[in-house]
Amino acid sequence: MNARIKALIHFLDDGIWRIREEEVTPLQWKIYTYIKIIYLSIIQFIKDRIVVRASALTYSTLLSIIPILALLFAIARGFGFDTLIEAQIRQGMTGTQAELIFSWINSYLEHAQSGIFIGIGLIMLLGTILLLIDNIERSFNAIWQVKKPRSVFRQITDYFSMILLLPILLVVSSGLTIFMMTYVKEMDNFMVLAPILKFFVRLIPYALIWGMFIGLYTFMPNTKVKLSHAWLPGVLAGSAFQAFQYFYINSQIWVSNYNAIYGSFAAIPLFLLWTQISWSICLFGAEMSYISQNVSTFNFGKETAHISRRFHDFFCTIILSSICKRFATGGQPYTAEALSTEHKIPIRLTKSILYELQDMRLIYETDAAGEEKSREPQYVPGIDINQLSVGTLLSQLDANGAEDFKIDPAHYSAAWQTLIDARKEFTEKNSHILLKDL
Repeated sequence: MNARIKALIHFLDDGIWRIREEEVTPLQWKIYTYIKIIYLSIIQFIKDRIVVRASALTYSTLLSIIPILALLFAIARGFGFDTLIEAQIRQGMTGTQAELIFSWINSYLEHAQSGIFIGIGLIMLLGTILLLIDNIERSFNAIWQVKKPRSVFRQITDYFSMILLLPILLVVSSGLTIFMMTYVKEMDNFMVLAPILKFFVRLIPYALIWGMFIGLYTFMPNTKVKLSHAWLPGVLAGSAFQAFQYFYINSQIWVSNYNAIYGSFAAIPLFLLWTQISWSICLFGAEMSYISQNVSTFNFGKETAHISRRFHDFFCTIILSSICKRFATGGQPYTAEALSTEHKIPIRLTKSILYELQDMRLIYETDAAGEEKSREPQYVPGIDINQLSVGTLLSQLDANGAEDFKIDPAHYSAAWQTLIDARKEFTEKNSHILLKDL
C-alpha cells in the first residue's frame, strides 16, 4: 500500500508533467489535464497562502457589509423592491443573524438621513465599499500575477456598475422565481412538464450564484480571462458555496449551542466563519481558473522553482530578443501569454522575467489601439533597439538589485576588481551583438 501511495505521489509530482499529448489518446490527455488542474490548484492554493488572503477579505467584508447592504436597500427602496431584497437576504442567513443585520441597516439609514452625517456618511459608505472591491481585485490580480491594477477611472466606472447591477440581479432573480413558482402551480395537472419545470425553478438560485462566480472570475482580474476557462471553476465554486451555505443554515443545533454561550454576540463569530470559508472557496475557484487557462505552461514547474542563473539569463535573452524583433518588424507587440506559448516557457516564469525587465527599464507595458478591452498588457522595448545588445542585458542583470552593504571595499578590493574585470570582458565581447539580430 505504501509503495502504491509513493508511486501515485511521484506520478502527480513528476511523471504526469512529462507525458506528451501525442503519447496518449485524446480521452487520456483530457483526464490528465483535469488531474493537473486540480493538483496544481491545491498546490497553488497552499503556496499563495490563499487562506491568509481570505482572512484579509473577511476583515474588509466585516467593515463594509452594513454600508453595502444599506446602499443596496436604498437603491431597492427607490424602485420599490426592498421587500424582495429582504426576502433574498433572509434566505441566506439564520433568523438571529438576519434580525441583527436588519436592525443595523435601518439604524445606518436613519442616521444617514439626518444632519451633517449625510455628506460624511456618504463618503464613508462609498469608501468602504470601494475598499472591499479594490481588495478583491488585488487578491485576484495576485493569483493571476498582474501587478498593474485598474486605472482610477476604470475603478470608478467598473465598481459602480457592479454596485448598481447587484440589486437589479437580486430583484430579477426574486421576480423570476416567484413568477415561475406561480406558473408551476398552474401546471400541476400536466404530469410530465410539472416536475421538469419544478426542477428548473429550484435551479434558479444556483444559476444566479454560478453566474456571479463566473462573472467574478472573468471580469475581476485586470487581465484577459477566457470564458471557457472560467465557467467550470465558477460552477464548481458556486456549488461548493451553496452546499456550505445549506450546511451552515441548517446546523441549527450547533448555532443554538453557540447562542447559549455567546448570546446575541454569537452572530458575529459565526458570520466571520461563514465569510472566511466563503472567500476561501471563491479564491480557490480563481486559482482553478488561472491554472486552467495556463495549465500547458506549468510543465517543468519544479525546474522553474529552482532555475539556474544561466537558464534565467537565457530566458531573459529569448524574451527580450523576441520583443525587439517584433518591434523592429512593426508587428503586434507580444503579451505574456503569447511569449509563454511561443517559447514554451512557464507562464509564471515568463511574467516574473517581464516584471524584472520592466524594473530595469528595458521594456514597458503598452495598450495597442483598439485592444484596450482585452486588458492584456503588451510589451515593447524601453530603449533604442539599435543600442540594446546582449552585453547591455547581461550588464543590467548583473547590476539589478541592491548593493548597499556595510562591507569594507579596501579589504576585498582584489576579489571585487577580479570579478568586475571578468564581467567587463564578457559583456564587452557581446556588446556588438544586438538582441534584434539573434
